[in-house]
Amino acid sequence: LKEARPDFLQGIAVPVDEPSSQQKENGIRAFSRYACKMATGAGKTTVMGMIAAWSILNKVNSRGDARFSDVVLIICPNVTIRRRLAELDPEAGEGSLYRMRDLVPTHLMPLLRQGRVLTMNWHVFEPQGVQTSGVSAKVSRTGVPLRVREAIIIGPKTTTARGARYLTKKDLEKQAAAGILTILDEERDGSGNLKKVRVESVRYVESDTALIHRILGREVGGKRNILVMNDEAHHAYRIRREEINGEDEEEDAENFFQEATVWVEGLDRLHKLRGINFCVDLSATPYFLGRVGQDTNKPFPWVVSDFGLIDAIEAGLVKIPQLAVQDTTGAEIPGYRNIWQWILPQLTPAERGGKQGTPKPEAILKYAHHPLAMLGGLWEALRREWESHQDDPRPPVFIIVCKNTRIAKVLYEWLAEDRPPTGIPPAKIEGFLNRDGRVNTIRVDSRVVSETDSDQVKSDESRWMRLILDTVGKQEWPKDSQGRSLYPPGFEDLVQKLGRPLHPPGRDIRCIVSVGMLTEGWDCSTVTHIIGLRPFMSQLLCEQVVGRGLRRASYDLGEDEKFTEEVAKVFGVPFDVIPFKANPDGGGKQREKRWHVHALAERSAFEIRFPRVEGYTQAVRNRIIVDWENVPSLPLEPDRIPPEVQMKGLSVNNRGRQTLGGPGRIEEASLNEYRAGRRLQELVFDLARTLTREYIAQPSCEAPAHVLFPQMAAIVRRYLDKKVTVHKPADVKDIFLSPYYGWLIEILLENIHPDAAAGETPEIPRYETNRGPGVTGEVDFWTSREVREVLRSHVNYVVADTKKWEQAAAYYIDTHPATTAFVKNAGLGFAIPYLYNGQMHDYMPDFIIRLKNGEPRHLILETKGFDPLAEVKAAAARRWVNAVNAEGSYGLWEYALARKPEDISPRLSAALKGETES
Repeated sequence: LKEARPDFLQGIAVPVDEPSSQQKENGIRAFSRYACKMATGAGKTTVMGMIAAWSILNKVNSRGDARFSDVVLIICPNVTIRRRLAELDPEAGEGSLYRMRDLVPTHLMPLLRQGRVLTMNWHVFEPQGVQTSGVSAKVSRTGVPLRVREAIIIGPKTTTARGARYLTKKDLEKQAAAGILTILDEERDGSGNLKKVRVESVRYVESDTALIHRILGREVGGKRNILVMNDEAHHAYRIRREEINGEDEEEDAENFFQEATVWVEGLDRLHKLRGINFCVDLSATPYFLGRVGQDTNKPFPWVVSDFGLIDAIEAGLVKIPQLAVQDTTGAEIPGYRNIWQWILPQLTPAERGGKQGTPKPEAILKYAHHPLAMLGGLWEALRREWESHQDDPRPPVFIIVCKNTRIAKVLYEWLAEDRPPTGIPPAKIEGFLNRDGRVNTIRVDSRVVSETDSDQVKSDESRWMRLILDTVGKQEWPKDSQGRSLYPPGFEDLVQKLGRPLHPPGRDIRCIVSVGMLTEGWDCSTVTHIIGLRPFMSQLLCEQVVGRGLRRASYDLGEDEKFTEEVAKVFGVPFDVIPFKANPDGGGKQREKRWHVHALAERSAFEIRFPRVEGYTQAVRNRIIVDWENVPSLPLEPDRIPPEVQMKGLSVNNRGRQTLGGPGRIEEASLNEYRAGRRLQELVFDLARTLTREYIAQPSCEAPAHVLFPQMAAIVRRYLDKKVTVHKPADVKDIFLSPYYGWLIEILLENIHPDAAAGETPEIPRYETNRGPGVTGEVDFWTSREVREVLRSHVNYVVADTKKWEQAAAYYIDTHPATTAFVKNAGLGFAIPYLYNGQMHDYMPDFIIRLKNGEPRHLILETKGFDPLAEVKAAAARRWVNAVNAEGSYGLWEYALARKPEDISPRLSAALKGETES
């Protein structure tokens, strides 16, 4: 693009990055940008060194040639990258990249040192306030006035979040009174409360000339025609504020707008005053971030070179990311490929937290336990393998990327501190536990990363955490020519102050629980396993997260003079080589006729009354029992929760989907490692201990723990033997992983009762005190569902939930000689409480039937086809029946289940004789 003959460049027109019309009026001009896409670990720093050497040496050789520059300005996003890029300074001599990579021969190094390579963070482009001597409460008016107009939302606290600024009403009044801002317009709600204001603020900052002089310094002086290189350039693009999406996927998304704006506006100032020769953008993902309107996730139009992930994998420069391609569910897209999307549909409304809510962290962990145990077992096996080689003492590193700090906190406490949430078993991944003063797992707060990126560290512990993060996978510090360790600036003072050892702080870290994708430029080469527990709204973010694990641990050549294969196993990051979007169709629905369903006064003889049960009361002194005939079973279902997953490197079909075909081997991830390290008897005792603790916590339980524990252990063993159905390739030990673990505890606690035969007081219901019993006379609602008229019901219609089931059932019930009255449970409010998935639910049986008998007798009838919770609901109904019958004030009740309409008549006849199971 710079040295080719003009005829070779015909037809090549690289789009420029045009400023806005307002910026053009202020003298801002477009400058040439050339973006190079280079996969993580493919050698961006080396390419930058080659470009700098090419430009400086040519400029020194031909001072009048404007194609070249002898001043190179490298802008990067954080301190980590800036320190690493220090090797691009020619003044480093033999320690520079030019000599270490043999880019510049020794005899040309003096010429190279005639140029200048400056490496800085984008933060230097932020105009600084002008300092004046003395202390004054007045607004300083020294420098250049910077006028900013913006909207401020009046909120409960003063903060900046998601690209918006918030002030309390009190702070707004203070700043207005001090002259810090001027209120231009107000917006109030219907009650007259101040909701939003539009303000103008004036801040006095250094001039553009002073800013550029501060950045380039005296050594560069007044030189023009600067060569600029942007490292991680996807941060540097023009963005309009009104395009920011309020539903950002990053917890610290408010930083994105500021970074992109300050970075590009700083380059605009540089080009205006000194001139940018051209700008080279280097990034593994040179795309617009996911908040710029229609350009979302599109590549920069000025991309001129594409050496992406597939190229880097085929060249052997990076690890091969292995993703889930197939599992036991048979789904087209395996569940563990996108764990977040696999979990969300399984959550209850309370766990999900509403459409725009935040899912409950414990609920996320409940379903994430299986994939975490699966990869955790593989990590443990790999750690033992690495230790056996004894040639590299570094441990493999496991990364968990979370949606927010709340999920990260729960995960960290579970893995590192052995503090599982209620209903979830301990993680028992021994290599991740922090104990005896050894830190194996860390939690990286996005706030700490943001502070240390900009060198604005507020505490010593935050500085230490950043040093830990920057040295993960580093066995020792680099050495100088005399073998002395080269510590980071200020490290020795910090070590002495905190009383820590001098070795790299992150040397022994094995697991990182992070919010976001960790800092860019993080060059740990020992990451082997990654799990994403967050939504991934863009392929950009997927590639960035996967990229954290792609740097090779070893660059030693094999016997065939090629790099050996290295892999990173990835769950929960739905990376696609060829991104695509689905466009579901939507359509309107014609309005249907509505029916008025209500009780008829003339049929009051058919009135049915029922108790409203909200819970149960037990009084246990010694003996407990389980009704083994009615307790629900618990199947281990591989088609629902995969215990095996096949993983493969990036090999895709013509739709961009991962495929089993193509080059590369298929590897299996399973729970075998987890199972091998745990004895069944130990797991049974742990569960019995948990059940005992839960049971004696009930106010009505008087039995001591030493009396209950052996009974609980026997119950657990019998349940595993008789009621747990194992479908291969699942294993009975899998029941001690969530969510099965929580479901097992719920089933047992719901079905353990006082042993009345041994003299214990039977369980009785706890009735609602405010509403009293339910009655059919309260039914009154409208429906668009199909209805059927009936005769022996207080209510005029039976509402159909299916095409034929309820209609046929109503006919059999209405015409059966055992029926005195009946009602369909629609709009009636009859519910049986039961516990499932950590939450109380209401089971709504289909019918209540009053039977022809001398004493009050009712049958609760369920007409069901397939229902995965049929056993759980039936057990809850029988518990309800037994408790209500034991209390006695509502007569006798029975429960029956009919799986097809023709079973209804026999069920009614049996109920009349008192022969149903109850």
